[in-house]
Amino acid sequence: MPERAALVTGASSGIGLAIAAMLGEEGYGLTVAARRPDKLAAAAESLRERGFAVEEVAANMADEDAVNAVVAAHEARHGRLDVLVNNAGVGLGAAVADLQTKRVDMQLDVNLRSVMLFYRECTPLLRAAGAEHRNALVINMSSISGKAGQAWLSVYSATKAAVIGWTQAMNKELNADGVKSVALCPGFVDTPMTEFIREQVPPDQMIRTSDIAEAVRFLLRTSPNCVVPEIVFQRPGEAL
Repeated sequence: MPERAALVTGASSGIGLAIAAMLGEEGYGLTVAARRPDKLAAAAESLRERGFAVEEVAANMADEDAVNAVVAAHEARHGRLDVLVNNAGVGLGAAVADLQTKRVDMQLDVNLRSVMLFYRECTPLLRAAGAEHRNALVINMSSISGKAGQAWLSVYSATKAAVIGWTQAMNKELNADGVKSVALCPGFVDTPMTEFIREQVPPDQMIRTSDIAEAVRFLLRTSPNCVVPEIVFQRPGEAL
């Protein structure tokens, strides 16, 4: 059994899978969660083929019971939690006059509410890890659009700005318990989520998932005396 463990949501592809693989390389036992069972199973198997200890839990992060089930499965398998990665997210673009309530609620529930619920359910485990080594870590996936709101992506931008505010609040609440929180704010990353913009921004000009994963590797290595509350990832020449 690995000495430390991590839980990663939205881990079936893209940034989440890249972070999970990096954590496996670092010796962490893994719980990976995502909405689509088939896609998650393939991702989990790719991690196991690399020799990593992996628990997979298919779950809709907009569902409170599903969030609770993910955490319960993680605790049953690994018994501890040193790193939580709140990566699951959804972006549904629309002009403000065309907003559909169902789509607004989906983004609020997945991008923001699930983050809050995972903190609530995971805080006892995170505090236990913090008491042990003073370096428990929570990664919250925000976006560069959380730093500067974008037209058409207004709801997504609002949820990601709220994630930054939540991260700040959690540092004030949990740092004394040895639990750090970091908001990651990337621009366009070469993942399936950015297919809509590829005619304007070619994939070979986008940020790599490995850039995000290596930033998290750096965060794992910071001392208990160092909190990095936020990291912004921009493409060359890009401005907020």
